[in-house]
Order: sequence, then C-alpha cells, then structure tokens
Amino acid sequence: MRDRYAALALPYIPRLLHLVDMNPYSKTFGSFDRAFWHYRTMDFPCGMSQEFVLPLALAYANAYPGNTFCGVERLREIAEGSLRFMASSSHKDGTCDDYFPFERAMGALVFSLYAGCEAYRVLKMDDQQVADLFTRRIRHLEHENETGRLSNHQALAALAAFNVYSVTGDEKAKKVAEDRIALTLSWQHKEEGWFQEYEGADPGYHTCTIDFLAKLRQKMRDAKHPGAEELTKPLVDAVKFSWHFMHPDGSYGGEYGSRNTYHFYPHGFELLAPDCEEAGQIADAFLAGTERDKRYHNDDDRMTAHYVYDFLQAWEDYHPERPAPINESRRKPETRYMPGAKIAVSWNGREADGGAESENRRGRYTVTNLSKGGVLKVFDAHGPIASDTGLIGELSDGTVVVSHLVQDDNKVSADPDQGRFSVEGDLCKRRNNGMTVIKQLMLRGWVLVIGRFNANLTRSIVQKIAITGKPKAGHRFRRDIEILEDRVVVTDRVPVGTPLKRLSVGSDATSIYVANSLVYQESRLCRWQHADVASLPVEAGMRVWRREYFRGSGHSPGGGLDEVAGAGSHTKRPKPEALHA
Repeated sequence: MRDRYAALALPYIPRLLHLVDMNPYSKTFGSFDRAFWHYRTMDFPCGMSQEFVLPLALAYANAYPGNTFCGVERLREIAEGSLRFMASSSHKDGTCDDYFPFERAMGALVFSLYAGCEAYRVLKMDDQQVADLFTRRIRHLEHENETGRLSNHQALAALAAFNVYSVTGDEKAKKVAEDRIALTLSWQHKEEGWFQEYEGADPGYHTCTIDFLAKLRQKMRDAKHPGAEELTKPLVDAVKFSWHFMHPDGSYGGEYGSRNTYHFYPHGFELLAPDCEEAGQIADAFLAGTERDKRYHNDDDRMTAHYVYDFLQAWEDYHPERPAPINESRRKPETRYMPGAKIAVSWNGREADGGAESENRRGRYTVTNLSKGGVLKVFDAHGPIASDTGLIGELSDGTVVVSHLVQDDNKVSADPDQGRFSVEGDLCKRRNNGMTVIKQLMLRGWVLVIGRFNANLTRSIVQKIAITGKPKAGHRFRRDIEILEDRVVVTDRVPVGTPLKRLSVGSDATSIYVANSLVYQESRLCRWQHADVASLPVEAGMRVWRREYFRGSGHSPGGGLDEVAGAGSHTKRPKPEALHA
C-alpha cells in the first residue's frame, strides 16, 4: 500500500510544470500563478501558489517508485527559480498576497514559507536573497497575527518558523515557533481533541493541523528540542477525534464540519502510527479508498499541490507495522455524541456485504452536526447512502434561506442511547457575495487608500461578510433525527406561515466562503431533494417533511429514479427530460 502514495502524487508533476513560468529570461520565471504570468488576467501574483515548489523539489531529489523526474536538472533549475521569484515578488516586509493586493495574507505566507523553506533544504540551496526572505517573514510573524481562530494556520506558522530556524539558525524563529505552538494548543478542545476552525470543529482542516504539528514534532526531535514530546498527547487526542470521521468507504470529512472541508492529509497519520493504532487505521482506510477513488479532489490551479507533497512525504515516512482495519474496530454497534463539537457519529456494526441479510440491513455509518442544523451524511463500505446538508429554500420575496449555518443559540437535544437528536433554530439568509465590476473597483480603491496600511481590518470586514455573518430571516425550523439499526429517519418542520416558494434539501449546499470547500468527493453526487411544499402534511401548525435514508432508498449517487424515496416522503422527483436538459 505504501507505493500508492507515490502513485497518487506523481501524476500531478506535469500539471505543476504546466502552471509554472519555465523561461529563465522571463521576469516572472518561477511563478506558478498562470493567470498572472501567462493569461495576464491578474494584476498581482498569488503568493500561495509558490507553495507548488515543494513537490517539484521532492520529485527531483527522491527516487520514488515510478518517478521519472528524479535527478532531472531542469526540474531543479525551475524549483530554484521559483524560490527566487518568491523572494522578488514579496513585499518589502516579506509578506505576500493571496486574493487581492496588499492583503498580506498569513495563510499564503505560512503555506509558501513552509514549502519554500523545505524545498530550500531538500535542494541544499545556498542563496542569501532567499534566506533573507525567510528571515523577513519571521520578523513579520513576530508582531503580526490574523483575525479569526484558524488552528491550522497557527500550526503551520509554527512549523514554518521552526523550518526557518533549522535552515538559518535564527533564534527568533524558534521563539515564534514556540509561541505559535502554545497558541494552537490553547485552541484544542481538552476533552474531545479537536482544534477550533472559526466557529467549531472541522474534521477536514483538523487533519491539516495534525499533519503540521506531527511534522513539527519530527523536526523538533531531530533538533533535540525539549518541547517535542509535549506535542504527543495533544496529537494522539486529535487523531482519536479524526478516527470518527473516516467513513467506512475510505472517504473523509464534508459539509458537517464548521468549514465544510473534505481535507485529508495522510503524512501526519503515518508519523503518528507508532503512537496510536487509530492513526494507522485512518491512513490504511484512506489508502484502501483511493483504489476506488473515494478520496476528495482539490485540483484547481490555486490548490492543486496542497496534498501532493504530503502524499510524497507520507511515502517517505510510511510506518511498516499496520493495525487491524478500522471497520474491524466498529463491529460493535455504537452511537457517540461529542457535546463540545455537537457532533454525533453512529455505526450499526454490520458487514457492508451483509451476507444473506437484506440490502437494508447492511453496514450503516452516520454522522451529524447539530450546531449546523443537523447536517448529516450516511455511508456504508460501498460508499455514500445519502448526504443531507439541511434545508435550503426560497421565500416569496426571493430571499434564499438555509438551516445549515453554525448558530450558538440553536436549541439542541441529544439522546445517543436512543439514537435521537433534534435541533431547533432560525433560518438564515443566504448571502450572494459574488464579485461585480463595481465591487472589484471598490475593493481595489479600499486597499490602495486604507487597506494597504491595515490588512487585518480588511480581513475582518471580509470575514464578517463572507464567513461569520449570519443575518436571520425571521423564520424558524426544527429537525429531528432518529438513527435506527438499518436506516436514518429525518423529520424537518417549518411553520405554516413561512412564505415558502420552494424548499429543498441539498446534498452539498454551503453558504460561507471557504477556499477549500466545494471540491469533488463522491457524496456530492448524492441527490438533491425538492419538496412539493403544497402537499406537505401539517401537524400542530408546522409543515412536516419526513425522509428515510438507507441503502436502496434512492438518495445515493447511483440510487436511480426507480428506487423508493422513503416512507412518508413528499419529495418531487425530477422528470427524465429535466435530467437530460
């Protein structure tokens, strides 16, 4: 299975070579932002894109199985040019931009700093201009931080800073690393092990934080830093939280996280496999799932390298002793509720192939997040059975409303022993934050006049508009979830007086901006469901929409139109001609 990591990563190298300016005579030699240097549709280079240098450096330096790029000098030349472009394209203080000029984005800074410094080390470079950039970025991190609680950014800042210390010997870089470690650990839920991402737990970004801290522990051990072992318990606790969200088909994460991500970084789990069997189980389940393409794909021009170098590093540190498969540890039926995260997971302990049993009694895994209005997914070892990201509807005045935003004031009830969960709260308006010419001009004007002097002010305004702001629509909803042995029953209720023009349940609906959300994974192909609002039964002044999810209920990607939608369903089925249209 180890070689599977290399097989996943190496096909991306030609794509990265397509994105980079490979002409040594070009002023943008080494830029990976093709929209900037080739299409010329952007007026500044994306600093995050220079992260792509690390996969090229690793492919040049290491004889991975099937690696035809190892030792190719042209690859080394391009990688070194990429690091020099990183230096020349950064601001004087070492910062870089991601989405707009003068952004000075910490995420882009630390991602490219870690990757650049690691590539510098792998290539055994000796270039004072590049080394000076690393030092300037550390000086910026000494006195600047970002708004919002993004644990993965702080963990990566710590890793990047320690990398700079290892390369330059800068003691201030080591102090930055220690400070960011302390900050990251202070954001970890002490009982449940998850790291905060804005407003709660996001299992996808959680694997990033695990990965960065596990890499950091490895480097601190190599440097004989006394704080290395202090990371072990928090990391083991974090792995045990992640264990719940490895689905039985080998897929991971989704819209039930606070930031809607499907991220999965395997290297950290390989590094932690000697410390706890759950880490090895998670990594093995991922590898097994990749053979049937159950993993997520985040392959646009901005994000495509995030996991490529991680796959290669996981190959390098593959732990030879492997535990029993994760599904073996779930043979006993169990429902667990984590009140801090407000997330419940449940499995019925049955084999996926079911033997002589009926289709409806096969293995069933369910995860739901009550802080997000009861967003849920149902799987078995074959794949997704249903994906339900909550209510989304349109009011008579055209306002789109949703139930899936994190709201601290939701009324939540959980009875894991009986498999019963409920959440009641406000429908919120779904904002349309698309860019227009006027908005773009206003943003450029702002950053030129004010924002360039206060990047965090700009960031906090953007966060409020695109991520944390939740204008309430003045209408309520209630969701009841009953997890049975062979199926999951979901009952949604909205007051009769809610002026609904249409009402649906999305399989992948989200309403906040997250760069790494809305990527491809199979569960996104589960059916969207559209209610016939007029025919919904009324009980105690509430319109009631009840659905059942089980293998064969017709909600999976391959469910087909001829399968039963579930007892009591009032779902409109699309007409065949509409599908073709």
